[in-house]
Amino acid sequence: MNTFESEAIDYRSERLKYWNDINAFAPRAQSAYYRRKLISTYRQLVPENLSILELGCGQGDLLFALNPSHGVGVDFSKSAIDRAISFHPHLEFILADAQNVELGERYFDYIIVSELVNDVWDVQTLLESLKKYCSPSTRVIFNFYSHLWNIPLAIAGKIGVASPKLAQNWLAPQDMKNLLEISGFQPLRHWTEVLIPIRIPFISDFSNRYLTKLFPFRYLSMANFMVARPLLVPKVITPSVSVIVAARNESGHIKELIARIPEMGAGTEIIFVEGHSSDDTYEVIEREIAAHTNKQCKLIKQQGKGKGDAVRAGFDLAKGDVLMILDADITVPPEDLPRFYALIANGDAEFVNGVRLVYPMEGDAMRFANLIGNKFFSWAFSWLLGQSIRDTLCGTKVLWREDYNRIAENRSYFGDFDPFGDFDLLFGAARLNLKILEVPIRYRARRYGETNISRWKHGWLLLRMVAFAARRIKFI
Repeated sequence: MNTFESEAIDYRSERLKYWNDINAFAPRAQSAYYRRKLISTYRQLVPENLSILELGCGQGDLLFALNPSHGVGVDFSKSAIDRAISFHPHLEFILADAQNVELGERYFDYIIVSELVNDVWDVQTLLESLKKYCSPSTRVIFNFYSHLWNIPLAIAGKIGVASPKLAQNWLAPQDMKNLLEISGFQPLRHWTEVLIPIRIPFISDFSNRYLTKLFPFRYLSMANFMVARPLLVPKVITPSVSVIVAARNESGHIKELIARIPEMGAGTEIIFVEGHSSDDTYEVIEREIAAHTNKQCKLIKQQGKGKGDAVRAGFDLAKGDVLMILDADITVPPEDLPRFYALIANGDAEFVNGVRLVYPMEGDAMRFANLIGNKFFSWAFSWLLGQSIRDTLCGTKVLWREDYNRIAENRSYFGDFDPFGDFDLLFGAARLNLKILEVPIRYRARRYGETNISRWKHGWLLLRMVAFAARRIKFI
């Protein structure tokens, strides 16, 4: 046995004794507020009734609170596992070292690593061992202490407010991002929680809900949270495509639109959803479908109102592995769709959004007030969602059909007051921690008819949606 191996064994033995002693009893009452705050944060991140693996599960309280369809907790402390089995017998608990646990051939929707990376001997080995339990859609969530809390935690341990800590790995967020990248994961977003870890009436709740998300307070917060995804090959190597076209008063664009939408992947279907037009859009679509027998086209008449409702109707009818939204006004060139497809098909992204604000636009493509509004909302939504969103209202969006189904299942979390459909998808993608990328496109001026967007009415609605999303995503 070499010196390095001997040091690792001594390190593990010291911690095993420490955690066995700690977990022989119920958690300290003084830490109850902090533990409740962590549980609350995880419940916002992880939907119920999914498969969850938690490494370093302790006595199983966090795993239990998430109400998994199948939950597996792993800890190397026998006293922790014994208490977890006693308290939560319907969950599965395994006594093992998180760095080399063997669970057989199974995959989890979420893997939770809560306050473990500060304590393990080899973080990279831990991360690399996780990949065999990941599918391409698995999300791994970490929380770990901020280095700034090294001294306060030591003091809290000495006075009995917190459990005394052994020497820790004090990882800055950049350290953790680097470890994830060299271990085959992609960090998706990072934020902070818990500015005040003990209960002080009103002050703690206000600070931990609002101030911890704002500069400069976020740098003083106790807990760093990070979400990552494994870099794995998508399940479907050559996916098929459904292109959804919501068309209202667009008869002048239909013939050109059908001709220009390219074939992609294993097959491309075009689904037209006609939305109560005052012109002959429906009849023109029927005629052009009959004239283009080489294209897989479908046509339905929208029952509800608004583009969002039309898109959902098209998605419900779609059979493709990948769903695309394309506006019928051809302001976004259909020839750009393969660029969106490539990012999804090769696994670089899970949600692809068009961005109109990079290349120069044609003169009448976007009015000045609309341009200013788009830039404001791009900043607001980037801050809210934790991923860069340059253009929230670009009508071209692409995602996997199975991810859309998951978004639809969780739609009640945000409510149903988005007439555009863009924010329903963006909010849902952010809640599922999908990897979002944007494709710059050259935005064209409309050549037929008039826009269905009302600048001031819909602008006010967007402001309301920003405020609502802030309460449901940022300030939770």
